[in-house]
Amino acid sequence: MLTRRIARLFRIAYVPFGPTFDPGPGRSAFLAGLARSLRPQLPGGTFLLRFDLPWPKVGERPAGPGLRKAWDDIQPPATVLVDLRPSEEAILAAMKPKTRYNVKLAEKRGVTVETGTAADLDRWYALYRETSARDRIAIHSRSYYEGLFSAATDRAASGGQAPAVRLLLARAGGELLAGNIVLFWRKSAVYLTGASSGEKRNLMPTYALQWAAMRLAKAAGCESYDLYGCPPAADESHPMFGLYQFKTGFSTAVTERWGTWDAPLNRLVYALYAAAERLRMWWYRKARKRFRVRRAAG
Repeated sequence: MLTRRIARLFRIAYVPFGPTFDPGPGRSAFLAGLARSLRPQLPGGTFLLRFDLPWPKVGERPAGPGLRKAWDDIQPPATVLVDLRPSEEAILAAMKPKTRYNVKLAEKRGVTVETGTAADLDRWYALYRETSARDRIAIHSRSYYEGLFSAATDRAASGGQAPAVRLLLARAGGELLAGNIVLFWRKSAVYLTGASSGEKRNLMPTYALQWAAMRLAKAAGCESYDLYGCPPAADESHPMFGLYQFKTGFSTAVTERWGTWDAPLNRLVYALYAAAERLRMWWYRKARKRFRVRRAAG
């Protein structure tokens, strides 16, 4: 559970991708009961307990007394999962023909994938900024990713269970073309984020990276590889339709999740916060984009 201070006096408690246990029938009662049992243990001033449910979107909707669907989902509510239990040959064979062709093409054209070190983070982040500018996406700071690696290292050094975080780099002729950050945890691996150069994209380094990550995950005993987020359906009007095509090339198994649900602990403060969240989303997703378009046109 993570907590964040709001306006000095208040806090939000956030459970990312949890709870992992899905009770199936009785989801609403389970979540409401869990919220009640956690409330006395939360820091003073906590007005909201927020669950980001990893449960597949089937069966009973987790709505009920004391629970509200959040205005927006924090984690991606739909993702593509690759089953790593079959042989490598069977995993490749299950990919779409164009994806399988691009994986083999990258190898044929000399693209190699290696595990990077902390010394490679600066170069990778430069590619990440290039990707952000090209695709017009928001990104985290460099310190965010530095913290991700150091937290995993510190946790492992303390003797606790910790995910393995790897920076995978794709090169051709010694030139860095792309890099992905992948998390390995128990029976699953998750592709967190990636960056790529605008040069030599015909060498298909991003395909080489995903296939290398799947092979590493399978060798580590993982049974699934999560491509972490995509549109829920093939909608050409969706701004991320290209991402949908890329990820579903590796597997057509799109999993929808229930997403973000709120258990308000102080209804008045929650109502004010929810209104502010809606205003913020309206600004970032609509108003600011229109403002930029008008400014560019002028």
